Amino acid sequence: MKARSQELVEKSIAAMVSAIEVYNKPDFKYREETFSILAINAWELLLKAKWLKDHNNKVRSLYVTEKRMRPNGKPYKHAKVKMTGSGNPFTHSLDYLAKKMAEKKTLADAAHKNIIALCEIRDSSVHFYNKSRVFAVRLQEVGSASVRNYARAAQSWFGTDFSQYNFYLMPLAFVKHQQPSDAILLNKEEKNVASFISSLEAANDPVTGYAVSVNIELKFLKSKAGDAIKVQVTNDPGAPKVQLTEEHLKDKYPLNYAALTKACTERYCDFVQNKKYHNLRKPLKADKRYCHVKKLDPDNPKSAKQEWYSQAVFNVLDQHYTSKGK
Repeated sequence: MKARSQELVEKSIAAMVSAIEVYNKPDFKYREETFSILAINAWELLLKAKWLKDHNNKVRSLYVTEKRMRPNGKPYKHAKVKMTGSGNPFTHSLDYLAKKMAEKKTLADAAHKNIIALCEIRDSSVHFYNKSRVFAVRLQEVGSASVRNYARAAQSWFGTDFSQYNFYLMPLAFVKHQQPSDAILLNKEEKNVASFISSLEAANDPVTGYAVSVNIELKFLKSKAGDAIKVQVTNDPGAPKVQLTEEHLKDKYPLNYAALTKACTERYCDFVQNKKYHNLRKPLKADKRYCHVKKLDPDNPKSAKQEWYSQAVFNVLDQHYTSKGK
């Protein structure tokens, strides 16, 4: 039989995976609120699992107790377990466990502060509502840190392997359209929560890797890192849209026609700038994976155009020419 602590770990992971899956849906109307509720549930179960593990899996260690008084007004020797309305034992809250574990240095201070921030967002969502896009950004910053803290803690405490999961929150640019004009639409309650979160961020700890919040910045970079989010340029009109700045376009498509031709001359021993080359290159112009066609004057529909190619173009050309390295 599995230990109680391990059963709680598995339920905790299920809750966090559910939170991430809901958040990453392209069109979900209660995204931030649902994520915060499920993520907090995941944290509470994980902390309870750790608490049990540290107390020899004695489930009574999780129970809230209260003093019982004798008819003569003196307390009984042993405290009584407090019961819920249905007659089940009350268990310690997330707040209690996080505070106790932070005091014992079992839980990193930044992770503790992150949980406090996440709870504040949850309370604001459940008891009122949040309509500002700025508030959604703050939730993602806190939520992304929470997911990272959670994975780090679970791996440290239980050796949990998260390689089978896509354990990250999609940047907002992928899941919904961001409107800059919404930046001023914070109501009084949202301002209070945002200010409260900002007051906790001093606990960010780059040394341990735990954080209250993280800045989310979307860039396209080549990476061999195993935990990098994989993206692909596509012509699919139904795919999530990401806006690329001029700087990003230059990074993604660094080769104009002259630079591409020169690179081919240096790369291939049998390359000739002839009809074969043009026939191979021209179809690639219509594919965003390989080419971006830029108007020299964007405001002029009759403007001259310039072609810029990505390094991916060599994946195609390599099949038709012989590399000098071979």
